[in-house]
Amino acid sequence: MGPQSTPDLSTQASSLSLPTVAVVGLGTMGTGIAEVLTRAGREVIGIDTDEAAARRAVSALEAATARAVQRERLTERERQDALARFRTFTDLQAAADADLVIEVVPEDYELKRQVFAELDAVVRPDTILATGTNALSVTRLAADSQRPERVLGVHFFNPAPAMKLVEVVSSVLTAPTAVAAVTELAHDLGKDPIAVGDRPGFVADGLLFGYLNQAAAMYESKYATREDIDAAMRLGCGLPMGPLALLDLIGVDTARTVLEAMYADSQDRLHAPAPILGQLAEAGLTGRKAGRGFYTYEAPGSATAVPDAESPASADEQSAGRTVSSVGVAGSGTMASGIAEVFAKAGYKVVLAARSLEKAEKAKARIAKSLGRSVDKGRMAAEARDAALAAITPAGSLDAFADVDLAVEAVAEDLAVKQELFKTLDKVCKPGAVLATTTSSLPVVACARATSRPQDVIGMHFFNPAPAMKLVEVVRTVLTDDEVHATVRAVCAKVRKHPVDCGDRAGFIVNALLFPYLNNAIKMVEEHYATLDDIDAAMKLGGGYPMGPFELLDVVGLDVSLAIEKVLHAEFRDPGLAPSPLLEHLVAAGCLGRKTGRGFREYARR
Repeated sequence: MGPQSTPDLSTQASSLSLPTVAVVGLGTMGTGIAEVLTRAGREVIGIDTDEAAARRAVSALEAATARAVQRERLTERERQDALARFRTFTDLQAAADADLVIEVVPEDYELKRQVFAELDAVVRPDTILATGTNALSVTRLAADSQRPERVLGVHFFNPAPAMKLVEVVSSVLTAPTAVAAVTELAHDLGKDPIAVGDRPGFVADGLLFGYLNQAAAMYESKYATREDIDAAMRLGCGLPMGPLALLDLIGVDTARTVLEAMYADSQDRLHAPAPILGQLAEAGLTGRKAGRGFYTYEAPGSATAVPDAESPASADEQSAGRTVSSVGVAGSGTMASGIAEVFAKAGYKVVLAARSLEKAEKAKARIAKSLGRSVDKGRMAAEARDAALAAITPAGSLDAFADVDLAVEAVAEDLAVKQELFKTLDKVCKPGAVLATTTSSLPVVACARATSRPQDVIGMHFFNPAPAMKLVEVVRTVLTDDEVHATVRAVCAKVRKHPVDCGDRAGFIVNALLFPYLNNAIKMVEEHYATLDDIDAAMKLGGGYPMGPFELLDVVGLDVSLAIEKVLHAEFRDPGLAPSPLLEHLVAAGCLGRKTGRGFREYARR
């Protein structure tokens, strides 16, 4: 992602808020912050004890502004002016004339304390001192400073020129005028600042690193492969990167430091660093910067992952499964209709069975509308639509599944209902037919044990809307036959879905990682640490999430979310997974999200 255009101001620097800014530490983040500041008209004093780092910062700014000129985001004159505003030094004495100092030295408290102590002796009494930490206590740094009222945190996100979010962190000692001045500066830089209190991780990283930690623990337990964990979260949640690839980008050692700070504050086991993070860090396998972390890279600093001993076997090395030409889909709701549409478009003969023929025909009519929209948008030919519709046969009884090769149930998320359905499938389906459940939270083995052929039962967790979402979680029980597993993976490939393998435990991959993150967001609101809007903005702007946690909760449904969180808590017995009381209260009050017109927010009635 290239640098974002920041307005280059022609007004005199003296008319700007905080016109002269010193940046201490010219690594990747410090250099990015310096670029943002210079392009917004500030005089920037770059300070690093390593002369080579200072030279690299100058070169990086020259290259970034040259690209901006090529893209017509800057004129050559504006570029030269920006470069002239950036001066580098190796001594903190150079910060004497700064209105604001931002330190972004490594995440080591003693190092930061030393920098602040030296700055106290150098800067003016009214100069604001900001730490760029995302893990250490701003309050502690302030308390150790000679003027704690002028100390705060200003947390940019990497890459600073592109990322819009800035967390402005105040301690109980920070003067409101200092917060106001830095917030105004952030707006001038074209950023979206949010005000947060001092706790490890603040908002964005406070939510992000717990999720990353759980993903590392999931991988460490050998529950799923690194590729499947990352693919599940990208394809199931629309995230720009999977958690393990993101840990490699951030740095495994950095993640461990942040989590240690979070755990020291919260004592929440979800924040206790997964042992593998320590093992990798101590081995020097810290991610991209080292050339190896969870993945192996072409070279240190490279973004290109290369095959290694853990890379999955190629498709032609995987075993073949059973032949599938006809599919039965049980159910008449949105998910059943979507799954039937997916199979029909892929050329399978589909029997769509509901509790009555009328319900099945209504479900087919819903599919016809969906296919019609695809034709209207030019995504599908009319002939293909007609062929897909012709492949679907509605039925009012599961007896119509007598000849199907694969039966997929998508009925209510109620174990007793599903077990009765599997008893019926066991009676009506031919020997060798694969029986699949789309459950997102119930034990697949409980469905399997309702039949006389548990080896033929597997989970196929599609995501809603099934025609659009590329992910299918393929859930094996301890009884599932290898041939059945191979069959389902081959079917997923034919319907152009990405299968990820996981075992039969609560939440599988996606929900097991997603819902603790959502629950932690609710707890932030319960504790009055941040607002709904600030938390949603933080995760969209700072984490690249397509939706903020409260937007997503209202879409999923608060009742559905609560049910999944209860299942996770019951299975893993972790106090940190206990559903938030606020979520339980909203559900009890009938505030279930968009579907009821009110959840965490209110919605216009249609």
